[in-house]
Amino acid sequence: MAAARNPSPWIPWSLALGDLLAFALAVYFSRLSHAFYYGESPLRVLASWWGSLAEVNILLFLFLASLGVLAFLLKGHYARRKVFWDEVGDIITVFTVLLGLNAAIAFSGKWPLSRLWLFSAWLLALLLLPSLRLLQRWIFRRLGLWSRPVAIIGTGANALEAMRAIQSDTLLGYEVRWLLSPEEIPPKPLPANASQPAVLALGRDPLATLRTLGSPQVVLALDNKHWQIQQDLLRLLGLYYPNLAIAPALRGLPLYGLEVMHFFSHEVFMLRVRDNLARPGPRLVKRVFDVLTAAALTLLLSPLLLWIAWRIRAEDGGPVLFRQERVGRNGKPFWCLKFRSMVPDAEARLQQYLLEKPALAAEYQHNFKLRDDPRITRIGRFLRRSSLDELPQLFNVLRGEMSLVGPRPLLARELSRYGDNIALYTLVNPGITGLWQVSGRSETSFADRSNLDAWYVRNWTLWYDIVILLRTVRVVFRREGAY
Repeated sequence: MAAARNPSPWIPWSLALGDLLAFALAVYFSRLSHAFYYGESPLRVLASWWGSLAEVNILLFLFLASLGVLAFLLKGHYARRKVFWDEVGDIITVFTVLLGLNAAIAFSGKWPLSRLWLFSAWLLALLLLPSLRLLQRWIFRRLGLWSRPVAIIGTGANALEAMRAIQSDTLLGYEVRWLLSPEEIPPKPLPANASQPAVLALGRDPLATLRTLGSPQVVLALDNKHWQIQQDLLRLLGLYYPNLAIAPALRGLPLYGLEVMHFFSHEVFMLRVRDNLARPGPRLVKRVFDVLTAAALTLLLSPLLLWIAWRIRAEDGGPVLFRQERVGRNGKPFWCLKFRSMVPDAEARLQQYLLEKPALAAEYQHNFKLRDDPRITRIGRFLRRSSLDELPQLFNVLRGEMSLVGPRPLLARELSRYGDNIALYTLVNPGITGLWQVSGRSETSFADRSNLDAWYVRNWTLWYDIVILLRTVRVVFRREGAY
């Protein structure tokens, strides 16, 4: 069996040098802020910015940039693989600290610094650094240097879920090639072909088996029935694989709300569960973010809102807005606003349509939508495909009835289908967008939607709200799953 080829050892150095290049480009081209602010020639500014003032700015910025690279090194950005959005979250955290140091020095009044230049440099660095990292990884992937083979120990449901999670993020560069069964005779849940991993026996000597495979990245993902085997493998592999990854067979835990309790000299730890949005502090942060962002978006999009309102009115003379009663926080009903995308007598037409075409009733019961809905107007079809029909919900956010990100607002008839997760749903305001919308939207089942909403409530962070909003923009432009 051919040994697995690991990434080249110089790749971490390349990533670190790429970050330094991003900082250098940022401090150089941020000088353009002076040209735009003072109305000078950009070429002249870039060609003649040397001097004592420039030296002080460059030295301070590069000193702080070196601290940033050191922080990324300690966080494992160069030696270990991280999910891209978690990596960007780290970048923003480090930049916030460095910007604070920069501001403390710049506003002390004792150094001859160009504040416009320095703050422009940090903003440009925040854009360039993750962009260059993506470019480097794309190049490495094209050259076949970024792929890292992975062996997952386990062949049950937990191992398959871990495999799907790894395969969902191609930027990690992990390639799951083997599922290793702890049993004597491995089951065959997957065919061993070009697109699926091979299923092999772990054997009596796991270290020898892994050496035969070329010492790949190891993920321990056994099911609960193999608990004792997992303990033995943890002790053994932990001695020889310092980057051993573990995917425990635990579901439903609030990963970002867990508090770990350690007991000195005892090999025991406890997990205290805290659903993030069940606490007042995170809810206050989320509400402040919602109000500020919704107000800014409403002001920015006001010309578009007025144009859509005029276009709806001009088509059939009917009302611009459609109001529908939805269930909000604490089970309290509210009027959810949308731009009207259907004919005025839409409900009556729906009942008649379902009576005439019983085969479509099952599709409608799936998630209360029809792919080819005859009630939708011409402008309404455009609004739905682009998701612009939901823009009036910004006013629901400002009124405190909804959030920018959260569970999809439920109809009263949908409550019974939500299952036990309804307790988490009623803890928070429903959202204009959420995990459901960026995870397949109309193609996901109602059970998937309920589980995604529950995961969001348990694991909320402000950064995740920002990520979901950014991913929503991508989904809307690609028109994925919208109808």
